[in-house]
Amino acid sequence: MNYWLLKSEPEVYGIRDLKRDFTTIWDGVRNYQARNFLRAMQPGDLVFFYHSNTSPPGIAGLMKVVEANLADPTQFDSSSPYYDQKSTPDAPRWQTVCVEFVEEWAEIVSLEQLKQTFTPDDLMVVRPGNRLSVTAVSHSTAQKILKLANPHRAMPAIAD
Repeated sequence: MNYWLLKSEPEVYGIRDLKRDFTTIWDGVRNYQARNFLRAMQPGDLVFFYHSNTSPPGIAGLMKVVEANLADPTQFDSSSPYYDQKSTPDAPRWQTVCVEFVEEWAEIVSLEQLKQTFTPDDLMVVRPGNRLSVTAVSHSTAQKILKLANPHRAMPAIAD
């Protein structure tokens, strides 16, 4: 199992939207490095849901990858802001995943808390200038994030 962090603005699509919908396609990513992280995801991987461009920004909960290596449908929709005229159904340029809701946290783990706990090498989201909407998270960092979210959690909700 791998661990990831996906960013979204809560006014666009937040953890409560996912809780209501239960599953969603994570579409619209148009950065090659972020796309490559999406391509590496596998069903069962655990994902931290990060609320960006809000006050305060931070991790709001957990989701899980349920389908991987899907062609992002927005690349084929000419009315979408994510349309890519160079992409075709036979040769899609953009892949994505389907995620499902796992849990919403009572309190977000704020970016400030993350900066106090992790170095930029530990967690990409704390790097100055990092704008990637999809990043990898190591197992040890994931365990620490879960402990920040719920210090009384006896055993983290993720397996080795």
